Amino acid sequence: MNNSSIESRVRVAVLAALDKKALALDVLAVAELTSIADYFILCSATSERQCQAIADSVLDKLREELHVKPLLVEGTTPGRWILIDFGDFIFHVFTEECRRFYGLERLWGDAPNVTPEYTEEPARRTVRPRNAFKKTS
Repeated sequence: MNNSSIESRVRVAVLAALDKKALALDVLAVAELTSIADYFILCSATSERQCQAIADSVLDKLREELHVKPLLVEGTTPGRWILIDFGDFIFHVFTEECRRFYGLERLWGDAPNVTPEYTEEPARRTVRPRNAFKKTS
């Protein structure tokens, strides 16, 4: 049994997807809204081939680094929407057109978007205004 935290598993999955150039990645905290999962991770790809590469990367990294296997993988053929269910989080990989069509962000619009907590983006870094150090007279 895997004893890694859900946060570490989500982080590995997110970074694996970003490593394959996933677009518009969002991590939604859905625990308060549904019993299906604690998190939904959604990302887009420019083609079915890239969808498959992203899904493969997520599966490989979680297996290799944390010894985690999915409960279910659906949609690999044709690959416009690949769903990977890890139990406490579900990873969705869409082609851009398919993602627009299904609009999961609209369906789960009340879910907090916690993406910055799971990416390496400098979201918490404060940015000084360009003229912060100019002398005033």
